[in-house]
Amino acid sequence: MKLIVQIPCYNEAANLTSVIEAIPRRIPGIDSIETLVIDDGSTDGTAEVARKAGVQHIIVNTGNKGLARSFHTGIETCLHLGADIIVNTDGDNQYCGEDIARLVQPVLAGQADIVVGDRGGYRNPHFSFFKRSLQVFGSFIIRKALALDIADAVSGFRAISRTAAQQLNIVSDFSYTIEMLVQASAKRLSVQSVPIRTNSKLRASRLFRNIPQFLYLSSSTLVRIYTMYRPLRVFFSLGLLAVIIGGVPIMRFLYFYIQGMGDGHVQSLILGGTLLVLGFIILLIGLVADLINFNRKLMEKMLYRMEKLEQMLADTRADGYVLISGSNEINNKSSKDLDLLKQQGPPECRVAATGTNTDTQTEANLR
Repeated sequence: MKLIVQIPCYNEAANLTSVIEAIPRRIPGIDSIETLVIDDGSTDGTAEVARKAGVQHIIVNTGNKGLARSFHTGIETCLHLGADIIVNTDGDNQYCGEDIARLVQPVLAGQADIVVGDRGGYRNPHFSFFKRSLQVFGSFIIRKALALDIADAVSGFRAISRTAAQQLNIVSDFSYTIEMLVQASAKRLSVQSVPIRTNSKLRASRLFRNIPQFLYLSSSTLVRIYTMYRPLRVFFSLGLLAVIIGGVPIMRFLYFYIQGMGDGHVQSLILGGTLLVLGFIILLIGLVADLINFNRKLMEKMLYRMEKLEQMLADTRADGYVLISGSNEINNKSSKDLDLLKQQGPPECRVAATGTNTDTQTEANLR
């Protein structure tokens, strides 16, 4: 079982060493623990600090691409490196590294696909009352909207299983925290929260300038991503609301019309008719968006299958096979291994199994 701790960083040279030193070297159930630092265009020598601290894997972006893109780059790299569990933490030393062991336990036990660290809400001594209130209220809204039992929706301290990571496709530019939960809810991944500790605040956030900007960016991200994964629900609700509101002035007109006073209330009929037409148009848009949503699901399924295929090919090479599409060659250790490859290998490939005798080759068509 391989764990990779990824740390997206932007000008974190002053704090990165403390973050790396706090990462546990041994965790029960984990065979190896590695660290990945994603330097998002830092200008203070963050990558060099990571090298001196003994980080095994370092990615340096040519420019500042943002937290969400750096996170997604880290996830893809961790999958390529063969991680079974991925833990994401911040480079500002906000989270206690010792809690990584606690964070990965539900994944190790097969109880969760994604585990989010709960910073404690009102109990956290390192946050102001206003920030704690925003955290609790925002998490409540997201919990109800997504039907997830999540206590701290915007916490970046997370453990992700390999299967879940292969299904995540972060597309927003602001932050990955909310989008990941929306996707987890849509794909019915198991999400749990575990209590964690935080360290004292060392610097102001670089992700946003002020609280109003954070609220705007977070709410817009939630609306956009929720609409992407629940288009019919969103557009049906909006269309139904327009139809209901449009029905009120029409009923008003009919009431006066029955009383013989309809001539002076034609405006109500026009307004109501306009809203009804608008409502039906929104409903039709929702149907079209839902069809597009089906296509997105099919594409994500294809991407997931490609990830699984790449993993299988990597495992095959690790077991002593060399697979080349077309004129494929496989260095095979035993006929039993070849039989297993026939059953699990890609059906579009032809396989040549080379035994100890180089003059003898057995070809097997995996179709």
